[in-house]
Amino acid sequence: MSQDFKQAALDYHEFPMPGKISVELSTPAETSRDLSLAYSPGVAEPVREIAKDPENAYRYTAKGNLVAVISNGSAILGLGDLGPLASKPVMEGKALLFKRFANIDSIDIEVDAESPQAFIDTVARIADTFGGINLEDIKAPECFEIERTLIERCNIPVFHDDQHGTAIVTAAGMINALELAGKKLEEASIVCLGAGAAASACMKLLINMGARNENIYMIDRKGVIHSGRDDLTPEKAIFATETDKRSLEDAIDGADVFLGLSGPDLLSAENLSKMAASPVVFACANPDPEIKPELARATRDDVIMATGRSDYPNQVNNVLGFPFIFRGALDVRATAINEEMKAAAVIALADLAKQPVTQEVLDAYGLDNLEFGREYILPKATDSRLLGTVSYAVAKAAIDSGVAVKGMPENYPLS
Repeated sequence: MSQDFKQAALDYHEFPMPGKISVELSTPAETSRDLSLAYSPGVAEPVREIAKDPENAYRYTAKGNLVAVISNGSAILGLGDLGPLASKPVMEGKALLFKRFANIDSIDIEVDAESPQAFIDTVARIADTFGGINLEDIKAPECFEIERTLIERCNIPVFHDDQHGTAIVTAAGMINALELAGKKLEEASIVCLGAGAAASACMKLLINMGARNENIYMIDRKGVIHSGRDDLTPEKAIFATETDKRSLEDAIDGADVFLGLSGPDLLSAENLSKMAASPVVFACANPDPEIKPELARATRDDVIMATGRSDYPNQVNNVLGFPFIFRGALDVRATAINEEMKAAAVIALADLAKQPVTQEVLDAYGLDNLEFGREYILPKATDSRLLGTVSYAVAKAAIDSGVAVKGMPENYPLS
């Protein structure tokens, strides 16, 4: 990262005013009557209505279009545990993306909690303020307990995007990449380097979409997660495989897919050369992937490659998912974001990549042409069709699976 870019990033966050989000008024507040309606005495009327029926909070307040982005700062991007206050720029950025891509109002909340239980209690006590909660940058394994308990305690959607947002976008790209390679997900041999929150969520979702557990080799710092190990957490144990493979070198031999959610330069050219024909490589470590695309393509001209970076084709970018997933959930007032809704988002994303690319997308990326293929397996973030396509699929899945309080809004999807 150049010094010029570093300074530009600091200037972006400082000027014209500090931060990236602000509060705006949605109703008039100019006259004496406006103020008497907005606050005392007029505000007493919606208070009484909400006291009679809590559902009226969705009618008379901003709750239904308000998402909290909440973190304890224990796993900030690739920077680690720098504390809740240091995570604030990231959480503000997430709020910016909610507004920019799905017109969802969002506020960041950074919680200085001494334990996972203290974090859970804090979030649960403020949950009624919001229509949904996006958990962010919370380290494993605490994040599993935190999300699981908050889902149980809250009657609004709770979604840890580092897990499920990554999984949804990864699964969509993986399905399309395997199709281009002439392979099926249920038959593919998959090597996952990394065993944290995102890796676990990716593998769970891929299994739900058809991958077979016995074809998955997950690798942590001690090697392949196999059934003979006695040091596995419950989250890792579900991926333990009956195998004599013990290392990345063992597992990668003949594999169809490599998914990296680990660190830079951990997939060597030698190991890539051992993979099956038309290997699918998702090297998602940021900012430096497990193998650089240039090296991967020099090693294998048949590789289908994706990274987490915007300067290479096929970016695995969570912004393709979370704004539209929450949009769909909020619009039918879903009480949770369940597996059916996640699967619907995967299919919608995968299908959209196969549609003709609009001129707005071509203009945004300075391209003359772009079509479904080895260097275009996922939609671009600027594709305005994401809002309607993904949000509708998620809303419909919420209704069909019984977690929606409302039916589909008229003329949905709304632009």
